[in-house]
Amino acid sequence: MHDLAQLNIGVIRAPMDSPVMAEFANNLDRINALAEASPGFVWRLQTEEGNATAIRPFEDENLLVNMSVWQDVDSLKAYVYDSAHVGFMRRRREWFELMKEAYLVLWWVPKGHRPDIAEAIAKLERLKAKGPGPEAFTFAQPFPPPS
Repeated sequence: MHDLAQLNIGVIRAPMDSPVMAEFANNLDRINALAEASPGFVWRLQTEEGNATAIRPFEDENLLVNMSVWQDVDSLKAYVYDSAHVGFMRRRREWFELMKEAYLVLWWVPKGHRPDIAEAIAKLERLKAKGPGPEAFTFAQPFPPPS
């Protein structure tokens, strides 16, 4: 049995405590709570503050990460595109730079597994290097869980 892991990254336009990022920062708890209450949600990466904005694993300090685990592609897709989350996603250019490379990757993990940042970054790099496949894919080209 498998769950679906996802990583998405984004380069913020200004520091998290700046006026530019205020509306995004002020809604993080609400949007994270919405994810946690969504059908199919399993787990999300967070610090003691309750979000992942302090986790900066890349050389670029303005690059944020968001990682979560879901029961399946449909559950994650429903949260991303059919909940209040979509309104914030449509406004992402207000808070995040346009990404020229892949910024979202999906992959299957064994039930109970919680991926770490290194695993997630490796999946994103694999997607960038080889395109979508069973090991790393996107919403546009999903792959079924391993048998």
